Amino acid sequence: QHCLKVREILAGEGWPEEYIRAVQSHGWGICSEVEPVERMENVLYTIDELTGLIAAAALVRPSRSVLDLEVKSVKKKWKDKAFAARVNREVIEKGAARLGMALDEVIKETIAGMRKVAAEIGLQGNL
Repeated sequence: QHCLKVREILAGEGWPEEYIRAVQSHGWGICSEVEPVERMENVLYTIDELTGLIAAAALVRPSRSVLDLEVKSVKKKWKDKAFAARVNREVIEKGAARLGMALDEVIKETIAGMRKVAAEIGLQGNL
């Protein structure tokens, strides 16, 4: 429901239209009919599902951290369809294509972004 109610909530708080559209469009084809057009919209569309897969991959590591997680580890988990089964890998692939980026590069950049806020998102683990 958040993709449907976001306009009312964020507009009421004075958020800019570009942010409202970005939040609406991240659920395109799943819970929203708002197609991502701008780069920010496509980035959010792509990484919304990907951050879930990366978080799950980090949490099954001995360190329970994103700080030592590598692209190859995420790609290994990617291939196991039973792992984080609710993560829509097709959305991530479609998003990477919309961004004109290789999947490995999107994973690398997303891990890097998550590392910057590892403590805040509960993925610093025991490192």
